[in-house]
Formats: sequence, structure tokens, C-alpha cells
Amino acid sequence: MKTGLSLIALALAAAVPATLAAQDAPADKAKPEKTEDIVPQVHTTRLSGTFGGQKIGYAATIGETILKNKDGVPEAAIVTTSYIKEPRDPGRPVTFLFNGGPGSGTVWLMMGAFGPKRVAIPSDAKDDGAPPYPIVDNPDSLLDVTDIVFIDPPGTGFSHLIGKADPKDYYGVTQDAKAVAEVIRRWLNDNGRWNSPKFLGGESYGTTRSAAVANQLMNVTFNDVGLNGIILISTVLDFAAGSDTPGNELSYITNLPSMATTALYHGKASAPSVEQFAEEARQWAIGPYAAALLKGQTLQGEERAAIRRELARFTGLSETYLEEADLRVTPGRFYKELLRDRGLTVGRLDSRYTGKDYDNAGEEPDNDPSFYGIDAGYTAAINSWARDTLGFKTDREYQSISGIGGQWDWRIGGRDTNAYLNVAPYIGQALRENSGLRVFVGQGYYDFATPFFAAEYSLSRTGIPQDRIEYKYYDAGHMMYIRDEDRHKLSSDIRAFIRAR
Repeated sequence: MKTGLSLIALALAAAVPATLAAQDAPADKAKPEKTEDIVPQVHTTRLSGTFGGQKIGYAATIGETILKNKDGVPEAAIVTTSYIKEPRDPGRPVTFLFNGGPGSGTVWLMMGAFGPKRVAIPSDAKDDGAPPYPIVDNPDSLLDVTDIVFIDPPGTGFSHLIGKADPKDYYGVTQDAKAVAEVIRRWLNDNGRWNSPKFLGGESYGTTRSAAVANQLMNVTFNDVGLNGIILISTVLDFAAGSDTPGNELSYITNLPSMATTALYHGKASAPSVEQFAEEARQWAIGPYAAALLKGQTLQGEERAAIRRELARFTGLSETYLEEADLRVTPGRFYKELLRDRGLTVGRLDSRYTGKDYDNAGEEPDNDPSFYGIDAGYTAAINSWARDTLGFKTDREYQSISGIGGQWDWRIGGRDTNAYLNVAPYIGQALRENSGLRVFVGQGYYDFATPFFAAEYSLSRTGIPQDRIEYKYYDAGHMMYIRDEDRHKLSSDIRAFIRAR
């Protein structure tokens, strides 16, 4: 798992397709099988727990859905894990959840946030250490207000391609969305839930997938699956907002508020509160800083000096360093530079975390302490839960983070559309055409994988109704539910969002 920044930097949340293509984990490949002998594996275990203050009995079902090509030949086995309150109620809401990557299994949301059990790793941005890792009851699960179906898309978790299936038919923005949408339709068929209130949600690239799947369910055909809500956790929709490509000034603007909150957290800046400093940074970034960046090399004299002073105040970096960087600091440089005087780096997924590199020189960190500080606990938890408790039998390795991002097809349209990926218009269309649809956006203040200001930017564009989008913020990073207080807050916020349908 600890294969360097190239893997973890964009494993849970894509920033630009080119970087994700450089992931070095082995990709999932179809293995020869006698497709006519394939029988989907399904196991149901009946359990109970207390969620949202209610004692609830539920059926936990882990099983495979076999996807076939137009000739009826099996091509993919997609594993879902569903938690259904008993006695069953077809009028109850059902929520479909997945993680991101692309290539990430749904272990993070299931074993960290919303499943009936969770892995108890440190809440205070410390390394998860060595096993055993406690798997404990999760009172913050949403089972009191909704049934939940966790989906591992093709090439993630235990889900895999079959026989001679071509990865190009599954590993791409639209291809993946079609497969997930088919799984959802099949689940609704099999469980008699077509008229249930429906929510769709994801984390990180899972928010990109949410937009693309919503498009497949509601916009592409007239055989709609109506949705009540889309839940976006750590949002990435417009990939230009996070691209460090030379000449793209937008990413410096959208990253600046996250630099400010991180500098404040580590004592490199001062302000009455993180909320106040974040808002001040937003306004300065979209105003004076944006105007200054657009002037390029014509920015000179006192105007340049004034921008440099304010940039130092917000970022906690020296004016000398900022001048040498031409007032443009990439996130990777920021992680290394902010605490260089302490011999520490800060995390990308969660900049509350700190790490110690091989030495204190260099441009960027050796690794992301906010990922290697949590991955072992989650990997142990999902394997123990799925194999030992839920009874899923396989010799396949659970792909918490697979390498399919290196094969990903990022195209969704023509030449100009593919200059960069932007799926936010899918959400705009869905909101315009479904008056009952609402969107929940949850963002961490210390997340550089999917910065909160980039999410706000992407969802504030033309054609996206603003009156049905709800934003909530958390004092943690990309996986805000790692922090105990924010897991409870996130759960309470989404519970209220579902109840308000």
C-alpha cells in the first residue's frame, strides 16, 4: 500500500486524470473462467444494533450481481453489501453509496462512517499503528432513517471482470456509471423497491461517479430512476479546479482557502476561528488574488508587494519563498514547506496529519501521512467483516485501492468537453428536471484532495439551481469521519437531509 505519493496522492480523490494514470498498483484484469458455470454468491446474516438512538434488527446481505454483455455472456461480478431494516418496509428510503479513486473499494464509507460496524482508529490525526484494530458498534450508522446499499464498482473491492471481458467497457467515467446504474436497477427489481425514496452518494471520485450515475439514472433515457437526493462527500466535479497544469491559475485560487485553514491549524497563521479565516481567504482568493494572477508578469511594484504580503499572511509561508514561487505555490510544495522549520510535512488527504521525511530537503513530501496513517486498520476491518462475519468466500484480495485508474477513460464528450473533465452540469440538469431533488455537500476544512472552495466553485456555475444545495463543513480532512466529533456531525447532518425529503 505504501508505494509512494504517486499512488496515494490521488487514489481516494482524483485531481487530474494524468496523475491518476501514473498509479503503480496492479490493475484488476479479467481472469479466464467458465462463464456458463458462474453462480453468484449471496450470503445474508441477521444482526441488530442501536443507530441514531434506535434499537434495530437488520439483514446484512453481501452478494454478487453478474453483469452480462448484449449476447448474454457474463462480464463482471459486482459485489454489494446491503443493510436492510427488519421487518422490511418498501416505503423506507434506500441509499446507494460508493467510494472513489477510481479504484477505491467502499471500505472507507462502510467501515468508517455509515456501516453498522466501524474500525476504531485514532481520532486525533495519529497513525493507526499495528493490529489488532478494534471493530466496534457504530451508533452513527444511518440505518435508523434509511436502508443502505454499499456498491463496489468494477475493479474495486471484491468486484472483478470475468472471462474475456474488455476493461475498456468498464474502466471509464461513463462506462463505470452505466455499470453502477445497472446494479442499482437490478437491486430495485430484486428487492421490490422501485417506489422507495432513493438517495445516491459517494466520497471523492465517488462524487464524480454520483453525478455520472445520476445522469445515467435520470437524464440519458426516459426509463428514469427518480432520486430524492445526491450526497456528495469531499467533492470533485470540475477537474480544472484542481489541476496543477502550468498556466492554469484556477487551482491556486481554489487551493488558497485550504492553505489558510491548514496554516491556522498548525499555528502559522492567526484568526478568531477557522470559519472566519476560511471566509476571509475565500473572498481574497476570488478577488484580489485572482485579479493579480490573471495579470501574469505585468504584476509589478507595490501591487505585487501587497499581494505577496497578504499571501504570506494566509499561507504561513515567507515572502521570500512566495516571491521565488512567483506567488504560485502548488499543494505539493505547500505540504513540504509549511512546517519545514519543524522538520515535518503535512498530509494531503488531511492536513492535520504530520509526517517526517527521509530528510528535510526537497520540493515535496516522500509520502502522505494522512493515508499511511489509516490504511492498515481499514484493510483489516473490511476483510474481517466481509469474510468472517458476513461469510463471503473468495481467494481474491480485497482491493481497497486498485490500479484501474491507470486504464481510466476520462472522456465524456467532444474535443472541447474533454479538455478537462467536468460533471457538474450533470447535477445541474438533474436539479432542473427533478423539482424534488436536493444535493448535500460535505467538505473538510483540511482536505487538499478535494478542496472545499473548489467544490463551492464547481457547484456555483451557470445552470445549477442554488436553492436545493446544502453545504456542511467539518474540522477534519478528506475523510472527516475519522475524527469522532465530525463522524457524529456528518451522520447527524445527512440524517436530517434524508428526513427532510
